[in-house]
Amino acid sequence: MEESDSDTQGKRDVNIHSLNPDAQAEEDDRRDDAVDDARGAGNRRHRRPRRGIFLIPNLITTGALFAGFYAIVAAMNGKFEPAALAIFAAILLDTADGRVARITHTESAFGAEYDSLSDMVAFGVAPALIAFTWTLSSLGKIGWVVTFIYMACAALRLARYNTQGDNDSFTGLPSPSAAALVVCAVWSMDDMLVDGELVVTWMSWLTAVLIATAGILMVANVTYMSPKRYNFQGRVPFISLVVAVIVFAIVLAKPPEVLLTLALLYALSGPAQLLWEQYIKRKV
Repeated sequence: MEESDSDTQGKRDVNIHSLNPDAQAEEDDRRDDAVDDARGAGNRRHRRPRRGIFLIPNLITTGALFAGFYAIVAAMNGKFEPAALAIFAAILLDTADGRVARITHTESAFGAEYDSLSDMVAFGVAPALIAFTWTLSSLGKIGWVVTFIYMACAALRLARYNTQGDNDSFTGLPSPSAAALVVCAVWSMDDMLVDGELVVTWMSWLTAVLIATAGILMVANVTYMSPKRYNFQGRVPFISLVVAVIVFAIVLAKPPEVLLTLALLYALSGPAQLLWEQYIKRKV
């Protein structure tokens, strides 16, 4: 009996597949694609997650990164006041990107990693180079050693935050606060100099001690108050607005000195709280 055309074609396919395993694999792939087409585009989208990033919070993070870069460029050109203001702009943008991501439900792992890299530039590299350009370079090896200590401690602080996180309090001085302390000190002392006057020796050594202390406080096991514990969305007494206006006016009167005072008080609040707790324990 003669074989039908379909039987002959089936045997030919079997022989081809047995001789060529790649042909069998290609045939399986075609069958899988046909099944996917039958299931519809909705199922394929479910199986394959959409790629891309959220634009708005990452744009804000990019702004903070640019502010840190601009601070470095400004310091290299001897413009330390714009450099300090750029760091404060980075602090505001760094605060805004996280809040915007939470409000718009656009939080992502990519955004968290990108924010950490931006913080390293704006609050680790930029303040250190501002201080080094202003006066620490005159101290020779001591100058670049303390500069590196600050940058390394900033990296360690950010790495610890990424792995452990901070809730109602911070463990170690936050890197934005450390950056504010360093640039405010440079801004204040540079503002004291007359145009063309060279930085005196005591300013160089004071800056070295300050930047090294700020770096050590970032990695120290010291607790700092976090603004997250306060709810700024609810109603507050009217006097709170009056106090805010007064503080704003004081800051505008002498920006570098007032901001430096506030940064110093916050930086010292952690060790002061630790010493107070130890004193209470000994007393009990």
